[in-house]
Amino acid sequence: MAKSMNKTEQHKKAIIEALEKSLGVVTTACKNVGIGRTQFYNWLKDDKAFAKEVDEIKNIALDFAESQLHRQIGEGSTAATIFYLKTKGKQRGYVERQEIHQMADNLFEVEILGGEDSDE
Repeated sequence: MAKSMNKTEQHKKAIIEALEKSLGVVTTACKNVGIGRTQFYNWLKDDKAFAKEVDEIKNIALDFAESQLHRQIGEGSTAATIFYLKTKGKQRGYVERQEIHQMADNLFEVEILGGEDSDE
């Protein structure tokens, strides 16, 4: 006969299910289950198996966000394309850099490289 879950285990299971539905939003999941955020973070700190399940949900949420970004790029969103290139295309030079040159008397000069308004 299977051992029945105690109340803490039931709450942990419920919070995992609520996190899945809320795509990892802790406040929403805690409210839906009726537990406090402090209790959630205590479980996260003290229970490695629980923490592993929560991390997996975070990865699922990140995958979902990335799929939405790719969808927007496919639909021609300039902002989504720029965001993607700035974050994932750095190796190919899609970065914005600032160089700061310090001058005498604590004055400094800021030169922004690679801006769209650059005449160079």
